[in-house]
Amino acid sequence: MGQPPFSSVKGESGAVPPSLIVYPSAFPIKVLGRRVDGLVHAISTIAKAFDPLFDASTIELRESKGGNYLGVTITVTATSRDQLDELYRTLSTHPMVKVVL
Repeated sequence: MGQPPFSSVKGESGAVPPSLIVYPSAFPIKVLGRRVDGLVHAISTIAKAFDPLFDASTIELRESKGGNYLGVTITVTATSRDQLDELYRTLSTHPMVKVVL
């Protein structure tokens, strides 16, 4: 499953380092799942829940060589580390999703 971006990485002092992302920003997320009906809709619905201005027409699709898997790239407007962490968790735990990058 995918790891949230930069969230649980702690330095030697135990403190979470500052974010490398400047908010708000367009943030691409790659999601891989089995090529089944409803995958893109499910990912799009999750993206919309975390980014009300998410535009599904910007979704990029890439089929695996064997055609069994589908790579779905969504670009959300990232507004905070917490938002991205929760989005990664939600995508990663969806039953249709195999990997989130």
